[in-house]
Amino acid sequence: MKPYKILFLPGDGIGPEVLAQGERILKALEAKGIAAFEISTGLVGGASTDVHGVPLTDETLNAAKAVDAVVLGAVGGPKWEKMPYHLRPEQALLSLRLGLDLFANLRPAVTYAALVNASSLKHEIVEGLNILFVRELTGGMYFGEPRGIRTQDDGSRIGLNTHSYTTHQIQRVARTAFELAAARGGKLCSVDKANVMEAGKLWREEVTALHAAEYPNVKLTYMYADNCAMQLVRAPKQFDVILTDNLFGDILSDEAGMLTGSLGMLPSAALGEVRTNGTRAAMYEPIHGSAPDIAGKNIANPLATILSLAMMLRYTCNSETGAKAIEHAVVSVLDTGFRTQDIFTEGTRLLSCSDMADAVVKAL
Repeated sequence: MKPYKILFLPGDGIGPEVLAQGERILKALEAKGIAAFEISTGLVGGASTDVHGVPLTDETLNAAKAVDAVVLGAVGGPKWEKMPYHLRPEQALLSLRLGLDLFANLRPAVTYAALVNASSLKHEIVEGLNILFVRELTGGMYFGEPRGIRTQDDGSRIGLNTHSYTTHQIQRVARTAFELAAARGGKLCSVDKANVMEAGKLWREEVTALHAAEYPNVKLTYMYADNCAMQLVRAPKQFDVILTDNLFGDILSDEAGMLTGSLGMLPSAALGEVRTNGTRAAMYEPIHGSAPDIAGKNIANPLATILSLAMMLRYTCNSETGAKAIEHAVVSVLDTGFRTQDIFTEGTRLLSCSDMADAVVKAL
């Protein structure tokens, strides 16, 4: 069995802790004969800045380009907050996304039956929730030019960011969303601000045209981003696949995290174009951030990382068996009543980060 080459980038805060548990899951899959992995590691974020003076070195980016997939822990923390933007840990994420051309960010938000009561919303609102966000990842506000902070002629300062999208950027992420929607419930909601933003108007026009030309069997609806934010807490089960731009996708998918009980439960995949040989650049990461306040305490929730690895098995390794094995193991552990601190409720059993991984390995 040819091993998949995987680059682990633990990063900062709880990143190293959750990735250490993720590696144990991959070893368990190897022991079952599902897949084989050749794992290398590198520095990213603040950890890289401390050693190399930059959050992402050319060597690490080249290593990321040479593997089948990258698995990221988390970046950032108060230690580096006062640094210039180009040296802050978060810049590593943007550079990886742009350098690997990872344009489609898949963020599932699933409410597990065992965690219905962990959500801040009523039981009947979130029970059975299963939304997939498809967020454009290399355009929009985070990458648009011009940008910066400038001093004007009168001595006052202005902060400038540009929100821009091209036909190509919109079409390729929309095509990904339509394909995923067709394989799920056949429904896609495209979210924008076409009422007040020219980039949003173009977004809607391009999505509409692609729908008519290639995906007429998918039910397409539209929603303004502010209304979508409200609907996610009012009636979230109306959604199946949500397609949106970089900025709105960042905000709305984090909001959805609280519907599921904890950001510690949310995985993600960032995917590039399909190459002629059928492979594609990919990066997998939990979306919970570095959580520096709990770093080093062995209390972080590793399940978002573990579920990100399930996405890796599905989209990079083409192993639905491996993906479902991980997902079923996580469900089994939750149904047993095991919880980390962020999802703990009375009557359940509190586990550490490593103990939770122990439980998943046993379930596998």
